[in-house]
Amino acid sequence: MSKTRTEVIEAIQSVCKSMGDRVITQRYFFSKSDVTISDVLRYFPKWSDACREAGVEYDTSRDKISDDTLLSDWANVTRSLDHVPSVKEYELYGNHTRKPFDRLGIGKWVDIPRVFEQRYATVKEWGDVVAIIHKDSEEKERKKFSNKEKDRVTSSARRWHEKLENRPIFGNPIDFRGLRHEPVNEQGVVFLFGMVARELGYLVEAIQSGFPDCEAKRQVSHGQWQPVQIEFEYASKNFVEHGHDPDNCDVIVCWKHNWQECPENLEVLVLSDELKTLKK
Repeated sequence: MSKTRTEVIEAIQSVCKSMGDRVITQRYFFSKSDVTISDVLRYFPKWSDACREAGVEYDTSRDKISDDTLLSDWANVTRSLDHVPSVKEYELYGNHTRKPFDRLGIGKWVDIPRVFEQRYATVKEWGDVVAIIHKDSEEKERKKFSNKEKDRVTSSARRWHEKLENRPIFGNPIDFRGLRHEPVNEQGVVFLFGMVARELGYLVEAIQSGFPDCEAKRQVSHGQWQPVQIEFEYASKNFVEHGHDPDNCDVIVCWKHNWQECPENLEVLVLSDELKTLKK
């Protein structure tokens, strides 16, 4: 049952009071309350607005971070690793996640070195980082040339054939338990999620043909489960293409994530990534 605006504010104040002097975080609040992210966003543009309305101190790490702060932190990680970091490396060693970078309008993660060099090429403090960017770019060019040569030699062994009519289409072979091929549509995503839901911390309550597709509970701490609304899509961008309302959904479960403008409050569970960590 949906909460009222007053109930949301009172819940935030109650959880904050039980914490003593600690600063409330979004993750902690939802683990200790039956209020959902949809309840909060029904009345407030974002979590920080709800906290300000409730008059409590909140974790500001999710607030907007300046471009210089983000790029400087990325540069420090690059300097410490002595190479341009991948997304996973940055989130492991940096002070932020990837999401704030998406708001910079940079484009893809691989575009960050180019943007950094454009802004700080003449700043002496970052000269060593610019040099690392150049070295990384040269190594990628060498690998690219090497791979092209390899493809030229082996191209005769790989061919695409003309598609036959009235025949089913399969995804790449994966042989994951009872699933022989990758999903190629939403139905395949639903089937795969059913296979691994429990291992990912979900219990399915109901599946329906209307939006959202699934009602489930997921484990938020030891002995505690919270209800969530799930929409299945083959690709995350299908969510907006199908005209769904993000305010009425908590999680997109998909095979591939290609929606860069996905709202921050809408979680995306990418099964192709999760399968890499699950045993066959």
